[in-house]
Amino acid sequence: MSILAVLAVLLFILLYTAICFYVGYNGWVWLKSTRLQLNKWIYIGVIALVSLSMFIGQFSMFLPLKMIGYFWLVIIGYSLILLPIANLLLFLLRKRGIFWVGLGITGIFGFILVYGSYNAWNPVVRTYDLTIEKETAGGEDIKILMASDLHLGQIVGKRHLQRLVDIVEEVKPDIVLIPGDLVDDYIEPFLEKDMGETLSKLKAPLGVYAVTGNHDYYGDDVDEIVEEVEKAGVQMLMDESILINDQFYIIGRNDLTDVKRKEISHLVKELDHSKPLIMLDHQPNSLGIAEENGVDLILSGHTHRGQMAPAHLITSRIFENDWGYLQKGNLHSLVSSGFGTWGPPLRIGSQSEVMVIHLTFDKK
Repeated sequence: MSILAVLAVLLFILLYTAICFYVGYNGWVWLKSTRLQLNKWIYIGVIALVSLSMFIGQFSMFLPLKMIGYFWLVIIGYSLILLPIANLLLFLLRKRGIFWVGLGITGIFGFILVYGSYNAWNPVVRTYDLTIEKETAGGEDIKILMASDLHLGQIVGKRHLQRLVDIVEEVKPDIVLIPGDLVDDYIEPFLEKDMGETLSKLKAPLGVYAVTGNHDYYGDDVDEIVEEVEKAGVQMLMDESILINDQFYIIGRNDLTDVKRKEISHLVKELDHSKPLIMLDHQPNSLGIAEENGVDLILSGHTHRGQMAPAHLITSRIFENDWGYLQKGNLHSLVSSGFGTWGPPLRIGSQSEVMVIHLTFDKK
């Protein structure tokens, strides 16, 4: 490890320690104002434990510890917004009203927990009507259901996956497309909870297709993920394409995490460009290249629309299209906020969703 890397790690540790101390100290001051009988050293031990759980939980399959770490991440994130405001208010009030200000902040965290949980576990269906200016062999319109970022694992399991099955059965799409992050890092919870049994209930006349996302690679078991998902009837497109009913192509691109993934130009060069080209690419960072290579519709996820506001302000700066619909020349781009969640099962400023795309073909 280089000296710069060591210094960066040390700087991060110092900064994180300072943030945890700031949050913990403010919590202690408020708890003291409630006149509860508290032991300072026990409190320090609890803060130290939850501060470390954010890291230890990532290397552990012990769900309670992982959940503590995730919720601590939410607490420190929103504390960095709320506590400076509270500190300024108390300064202006000359430290009067500590209890009520603290109670107000506690109420805000309660709202985040309740409302964020609702948004995470109650998916919404968003509908889009798009026209591709090409003719197809049959000329029929198609209905696509797109659900990205399932993140199946210890937190997002069979119950939430069944919600997707129920939506598919209600919407009755012609085809189901899943642009990446089927599992949340590791295949083991998928296997242990027999999620393949529920996944196999996803049915559509033209099939169910998926590509890999970055989280499908993190556990170094992407080959097993592909095998298990295909056992459940979902066809994985690994840097390959398929012609559906001689009407349109579905092109599946491996995630950016795969250093060997093929360029878009390679994936489309042998295809008949008079037919509609629909691409699944997990991360929406190649819109310009896709448009230059004649792709008509590109479906992505990855961003979660930040998942927890105001993180959407960051994703909107990183990606040309971080959520929803964007037209770039002849290319239509749709980016979903995702069906599952990464980290804490909470969403603020975003909601679990599927996208239903009514696609028509009309050569002018």
